[in-house]
Amino acid sequence: MSDNFDRPESSTPPAASVPPGREPNWERAVLEKLALSALREQRATRRWKIFFRFAFLIVFALIAWGLLNVSGETTVSTGRHTALVTLTGEISSDGQASAENINASLESAFADTNTVGVILRINSPGGSPVQAAIINRDMRRLRTKYPSKPLYVVVDDMCASGGYYVAVAADKIYVDQASVVGSIGVLMEGFGFTGLMDKLGVERRLHTSGENKGLFDPFSPESDKAKEHAQQMLDQIHAQFIAAVKQGRGNRLKNPDDPDLFSGLFWTGQQSVDLGLADGFGDTDFVARNVIKADNVVDYTVKSNFADRLASRFGASIGDAAMKALAHVAVRTSLQ
Repeated sequence: MSDNFDRPESSTPPAASVPPGREPNWERAVLEKLALSALREQRATRRWKIFFRFAFLIVFALIAWGLLNVSGETTVSTGRHTALVTLTGEISSDGQASAENINASLESAFADTNTVGVILRINSPGGSPVQAAIINRDMRRLRTKYPSKPLYVVVDDMCASGGYYVAVAADKIYVDQASVVGSIGVLMEGFGFTGLMDKLGVERRLHTSGENKGLFDPFSPESDKAKEHAQQMLDQIHAQFIAAVKQGRGNRLKNPDDPDLFSGLFWTGQQSVDLGLADGFGDTDFVARNVIKADNVVDYTVKSNFADRLASRFGASIGDAAMKALAHVAVRTSLQ
């Protein structure tokens, strides 16, 4: 027998071939690069997380500061001084020049033991007679409560209508020669669209429970009864305004029986002094320095803060949503 057998191939695997142009350990180099890239990405993600956390903390701190700063502005009294309260813009219940804000400011100004005298600086065309009357009454109350601390009004550009209603409660009124003062009257305004509706062929369908419920509907003709009722209301409020002016100004009015004085006319500051509607000329610094004799002026005006503005916007949004919901229900009801 022949002993020439076929020998089996060796079990030892041949050495791995290296692709041309690559290093022997290229797989390891690729893995290291991938690992370094992932590490860099993790670090960048961590940095952004830290940044957003800090940004959130800053925003949270600002909101907390606004909520805690309920007065809107901290007044620091330093020694003997003149207290200042500013009434600017339209007098209304939901504005900066509301009775709530002005009365709170005046209360703080008078209550400070270092206050020598108080100046109410007014620059207003008027507004709500109710709000003006509330401020007027509180000014007279504070003058009685703090008889040793005078209260003066200083007029900037304008002190008309409701603004003057407020001013007459002060001890004295100081104006600039070019200020606009007066307008002692009351108005009620609106629009009527009946003629336009006739031209457009639009018919007004108004149903009420109570014969006078739609008395001042702008889409219906104005009746003699509506005119008479409106005039009675205006005359009554006008009489209240006139009484407040006469009570506040007293015998300083040069001619209290002059029909033009309470007719709604307005005058320059110079004319107002001649008529007795104002007492003299001077700005805030002049009154503080030469009348009250306390040059240091400290502002006590309550200003709306972040929390107030946020609450106001939130309330307005809720109110708007509620009105839309009610309107939707009304539309659905009318279609059923």
